[in-house]
Amino acid sequence: MNKKLFLAAPFKNLMNMETATLEKGTQNFLIRLIDFFESRGYEVHNAHKREQWGQKFMPPEQCTKIDFDEIEKCDLFVALPGIPASPGTHIEIGWASAMQKNMILLLDHDLEQYAYLVRGLHTVCPVDYVTYHTEEDCIQQLEQVLQERLIAYDL
Repeated sequence: MNKKLFLAAPFKNLMNMETATLEKGTQNFLIRLIDFFESRGYEVHNAHKREQWGQKFMPPEQCTKIDFDEIEKCDLFVALPGIPASPGTHIEIGWASAMQKNMILLLDHDLEQYAYLVRGLHTVCPVDYVTYHTEEDCIQQLEQVLQERLIAYDL
């Protein structure tokens, strides 16, 4: 049975208004992350993919419940909090921490841009921080974190 993973990231603020889709750079990075986790046996839930990168936005009453339920079911929660901070992603991080989910936060190398509560989240729930400069750096560090935490999280 595949382990369940929820991948959270900014969405609406990163939409390309000309194409009515998520900006290509972010979309490509999320696809790369989804492929990375799926190739390691995770079943990945991601709102961006579910909502066809912005082409099929769900109403708030529908997507909120789906995301909450998927976070509740996940074995691992992974998030890009966003710079500037994504309100929706921060709500999801709050749900995941309240549920004591195993968490990996993907952070730009400039940690000072993140809220104190994001940087201190490891004091209230199991969090690994991946701070990176490039996508390639992020993927390499994710591989290392997964290897280190495989036993600890039973992932």
